[in-house]
This record gives sequence, structure tokens and C-alpha cells, in this order.
Amino acid sequence: MNFKMWLKALQVIPRISKEEWDNLDLVSRWLVATRAAVLVMTLTSAMIAGLLAAIGGYPTVNLFSWWRLLLVAIGLYFAHATNNLVNDLTDYRRGVDKDNYYRTQYGPQPLESGLLSIKQVYAYIAATGAIAAAAGLILILTQKSSPQPGNPLITLVLMFAGVVFVLFYTWPLKYIALGELTVFLVWGPLMIGGGFYAITGAWSWGAVAASLPYALATVTVIFGKHIDKRREDREKKIHTLPVLLGEKLSRTLVLVMMALQYILPVLAIFFIPKYYSWIMLLVLVTPLLLKKKERETILYIFTHPRPVEMPAEAKEFWPLWYVAAAFIHTRIYGGVFILAMILQTILWKVIH
Repeated sequence: MNFKMWLKALQVIPRISKEEWDNLDLVSRWLVATRAAVLVMTLTSAMIAGLLAAIGGYPTVNLFSWWRLLLVAIGLYFAHATNNLVNDLTDYRRGVDKDNYYRTQYGPQPLESGLLSIKQVYAYIAATGAIAAAAGLILILTQKSSPQPGNPLITLVLMFAGVVFVLFYTWPLKYIALGELTVFLVWGPLMIGGGFYAITGAWSWGAVAASLPYALATVTVIFGKHIDKRREDREKKIHTLPVLLGEKLSRTLVLVMMALQYILPVLAIFFIPKYYSWIMLLVLVTPLLLKKKERETILYIFTHPRPVEMPAEAKEFWPLWYVAAAFIHTRIYGGVFILAMILQTILWKVIH
């Protein structure tokens, strides 16, 4: 077992050769193939759902409820991993990743790079999807045992919606400018609002509203990615929003979404105090936790056009440019968001 590679694959998408791949253990291969570095955003959404459930006015949330949170986290994590595998398979079959396309430049595309056969990718999808489905099935079958006896059919509908997004995000949703909206709906209302329901058995629009700041954080990442490969997508007739809106307007929208990540928690303290206390203002310190160079770089990147040539300082992550900056911000923001929610939950438990 290569623990060093496990850690690396959880932090970045490693660039590896076929020879290096052949020497990896199964877990390392799975982490690389599923682009595990980005799955942290899904775990963050799952944790937010659990913490909202803990402070959502359901005093009967108990140890069993935390097992439900674990199932939600497992289900969402492996569903996202399955989605990444399906994405690569779909793009490969449609010829999107041929001829050094953007995807194959920043990390190995398992099929295009010859690391996996189509049969092996199907096996990965089947195994990964089965784990996600098993977690979802357990949640459905035990829904009436949740703190507020819920309706298993609602959980089933939520799970079905997740399956639709997993299978059809790459095509046709991304092709018709619905990819960014899909990410917003999935990482916010579906993962957090739906996860809240699966844990507690009660639907809460307040929990859905509470999901919006972090949902926007995930959208900045996918927006950044689509700005980066706007020209390549246009040539491949993949009509993402940055393709339709252009780079400048898309960069502006990312900055607006980043600003909203700080504005919405302040407003939420007044409009949904059940889920947001003054402790959530901790998210406002996120920019201060970024290194000075990171703060300056992120602001510079989104206020300037993408470089034509690779900057010397971007050697490690090029052609990732806007997405790299957005991901750095989202990773720190998500960590602070979770910390604030943990502190808020502890305080809520003490008071009640």
C-alpha cells in the first residue's frame, strides 16, 4: 500500500506515467482515476448537512442519527466518484479528450492515457456506484426510524435525482449550459438539504437556504474550470456558460459569487437564525487565512485575462488557472465554514 500516493492523490490530481500506474496499489489507482482531490467538496457538503441537522431543532438527534450522517457521507462521496468516472467514459466515447485536450494535460484521463480499458472503467463504475447505491438504499429502508419518521419515497426521489445528475451531467446537461446550475443544485439543495432530510426525516427550506453559501463556493470551481477550457469547449461544441458568456463576464460572475459567500452568511443570521448564529461570521476571516501571495494571486487572476503562455509560477498546475485559484479559495472557505458550524453546534448543545 502506497500511503504517500494516497495522500498525494487526495491533495492534487497526480500526473503519472503508465509505468508508474502499473506499480500502484488498487486504492491509489482508484483515487487517481476518480480525481479524489476534488471529492473533499462533497464531504464538506455532507458534514454541513449533519451539522445543520444537529442544530435544526430536533432534540431526538442521537447516535443513530450520526450513523445516518455517515451513510449520507459515504453515499455522496461514492456517487461523486462514480460521476467522475462516468464523465471520463462519456468524454472518451464522444472523442472530447482526443489530441491533448485540456483534460489530459492537467492529469491522466484513465482511458485516453491508456491506464484503464473500457471494461476496467465499467468495473470501477459498477463497484463505486454499488457502494453509493447501498448507502442510499439503507437510508431509504430505515427512513422511518429517523428522529422525525420520514417518508422513504421522498428519500428515494432525492436519490433518483442524484442518479440522474451522475449519469447525465457530462451529456447532455453540460452541453446545453446547465452544468453550472446542476453543480449549484447538487452541492447545495440536494446534498445538504437532501442530506438533512435523510438524517432527520424532516424537510427544511431553512436548511436549503443555509446550503447556498457553500453551494456557490463549489460553483466557482466549476466556473473556473469551464473558463479555463472555454476555447476548447467551443471547438468541441460544448456550450458551457463561459462559452456563451465569454471570459470577461464569466470572471466577473465568479467574483460576484465569491462576494456572496461572505454576504449571505451575514444576511442568514437575521433571516434564518435557526441555522446561522453570529459564530458563522468566522467565514469572514477566510481571506486572512490565505497566504498574502494567494490573496493577491486569486484577485489578480480573476481580474485579468488568461495568459496565452504558461507563466513560470504555474508550472505545477498549468493549464489549470482560474479553477486552481477558485479551488484554493473554496478549500479554505469550506474548512472555515465547517469549523464555524462545529463551534455553533457545540454552543447550541450547551444552551439546550
